[in-house]
Amino acid sequence: MTNKIHFVIAALALLAGGICANAQTVIDTRNTSLVIKAEQGRHPQILYYGARLQPGDAASVGLNGKVFDLYPARFDRTSEPDALSVEMPDGNVSADLRTESVKESAWDGGKDIEILCKDPLYPFFTVKIFLRSYTEENLIETWAAIHNAGKKPVILHRYDSGFLPIQEGDVWMTSLHGGWADECRVVSQPLVNGTREVSTHGGVRDNAVAHSEVMLSLDGKPQENTGRVIGAALEYGGNFEMRVVTLEGTHRFFAGISPADAWYTLAKGEEFVTPKLAYSWSDEGLGGVSRNFHRWGRKYRLAHGGQPNDILLNCWEGVYMDIQEPVMHKMAADVASIGGELFVIDDGWFGSEKYPRDTDIQGLGDWQLQKKKLPHGLQGMVDCCKDLGIKFGIWIEPEMVNTRSELYEKHPDWVLNAAGREPVPGRGGTQMVLDLCNPAVQDFVFGILDGVMKQAPGIAYVKWDCNNIMRSPGSPWLKNQNHLYIEYQRGLEKVLNRVREAYPDLIIQACASGGARVNWGTMPWFDEVWTSDNTDALQRINIQWGTSYFFPAEMMACHVSASPNHQTGRVIPLKYRIDVAMSGRLGFELQPAQMTEEEKDICRKAVTEYKKIRPVVQCGDIYRLVSPYDGKGLASLLYTNEDKSQAVFFWWRTGFFRNDHPARVPLAGLDPAKNYKVTELNKVEGEPVSALDGKTVSGAYLMASGFYFPEKDVYNGHNDWHSHVILLEAQ
Repeated sequence: MTNKIHFVIAALALLAGGICANAQTVIDTRNTSLVIKAEQGRHPQILYYGARLQPGDAASVGLNGKVFDLYPARFDRTSEPDALSVEMPDGNVSADLRTESVKESAWDGGKDIEILCKDPLYPFFTVKIFLRSYTEENLIETWAAIHNAGKKPVILHRYDSGFLPIQEGDVWMTSLHGGWADECRVVSQPLVNGTREVSTHGGVRDNAVAHSEVMLSLDGKPQENTGRVIGAALEYGGNFEMRVVTLEGTHRFFAGISPADAWYTLAKGEEFVTPKLAYSWSDEGLGGVSRNFHRWGRKYRLAHGGQPNDILLNCWEGVYMDIQEPVMHKMAADVASIGGELFVIDDGWFGSEKYPRDTDIQGLGDWQLQKKKLPHGLQGMVDCCKDLGIKFGIWIEPEMVNTRSELYEKHPDWVLNAAGREPVPGRGGTQMVLDLCNPAVQDFVFGILDGVMKQAPGIAYVKWDCNNIMRSPGSPWLKNQNHLYIEYQRGLEKVLNRVREAYPDLIIQACASGGARVNWGTMPWFDEVWTSDNTDALQRINIQWGTSYFFPAEMMACHVSASPNHQTGRVIPLKYRIDVAMSGRLGFELQPAQMTEEEKDICRKAVTEYKKIRPVVQCGDIYRLVSPYDGKGLASLLYTNEDKSQAVFFWWRTGFFRNDHPARVPLAGLDPAKNYKVTELNKVEGEPVSALDGKTVSGAYLMASGFYFPEKDVYNGHNDWHSHVILLEAQ
């Protein structure tokens, strides 16, 4: 069976621009099939989405269940929800999307389908429905292009990216939500009659609150490695709405830009293109969908996907805004001495003479170097790091401004704020969002990064932060305020496109008060995310667990921080902090000068061992084994490389009661026919290790029996923080 996407046409071949006799098209990936029907003069329909069909089965799928429109529009469906709702120039609030033509074309990774629909009553109004398939990744994207060729505006009240009907009975929806320092909390609930909605309305970055990705488990309560699951992700960084409407036993899933306060006036000759909706089906549970999205994201969405990221030290929790050049030089030398590869100066290096950036209430917008802090400038830091054999990176927050800044005093009209209203600031009581709808502001924001890079061309890494939302929505630049949320995202994309064109090799981290920009709409311009401002290792297990549902480990910046932790005050042993951080992109967020030589030596050994496993962890396939949400007092996962010749197993105790014995953890994702040498990493002298350490056992045995770590002596004070990292190498 070919590995390329192919189309099974039930009758005549589909000609470009034409429609076959029964108008049925099957889009196959390696493991899935999508069946659509687009008869000329009729609404295009979706007949089936799921496991790959056998030849000949496609002709029967439309007979085995209710049939739905591929892109439901408000027309004659008063009891049905809509993906598209419009207001025509004459006030008519219905749209009738009839198929005009179907086109197909091949690309390197699969096929593209374009279905042109026209309203017979309003022939100037057309909608193109697009489908793009990714063969090896078992993933499909869909989106719409809505065009007004008439002489008067058409108002779009709702303009979703896509729709999927799900006719199974016991369906559960898994979504991600949270808040600052508690991102990506996993919630799973059964779908019942009515509407379940996940949405955000902050306008700039608010994925910390809710995520534009969901899992739909079709066989009851979600399981990690078994059961049929559909995962869906909206590729958009702004306000979104994902909803499931359950009526008469059928679940209708919609996703798109949130229409709240965002009616879009489609002008004469204008075309509105919705964000893409990506979805994937797997019969290997939540984990199967995760692996599909990870492979797709690395190959097609991340700026430098599939390229393992450096081990770094960020100075933030080490010194906060107290930037002093000798201290920075010493921190750079310290991270180099333990094998690190990059040193990053965070907030506090800039500001004007009037508003120096010594606290977070002033200085944003005034991007002049503070010479008293860095007398030799950013280039001096680049040179220092180069002499140490490492790279240098810097923090910026270009989309924001403080009211206590020379920029704000000069350009108060450059901030987002409702007309006639007093400013409604965010962080520190002074932070405002710059108006990226305005081309002059776009030039300024690009100029911030461009200016930094020109000061020190050797900068290898930028942490791009974003710490506010639209608290008082309004743009002095825009004529139609209903377009604000959309135009802000368009402005940001224009800036980021310029950044990537000018600096294609620059590694950029997306930070937004931590993980508030973790979405596939933002990531094409970025390499990784600051997963959370919360560096507490115990809570990070939960945060990183939820993030992994749709995003690969190479994206997740996971830092070893100080103890007691700065966010929770929790005291956690260094080994445990390292073992958690090693499950993503390992880094450090502390002041090495406050560490003992013994602690530095532990870090040095861990960095050496992490470099051995980095390709597997950051670019491998994830198998989540025991969830921290299951209440078993532990969490465990595993990464394998493509040919399953290497795997890395992680095990963390997440809670402890006396005489509470942790469960045995069978592994997954290994080759049962291979024999694996077991090597425990990050061993601490005096602590017991796995009984299998140093032995060679079969993949079949490890997947049947797995690892068992007995309760340790409670009196040694370490039972709460029992953790293991194990390397498996095929022999």
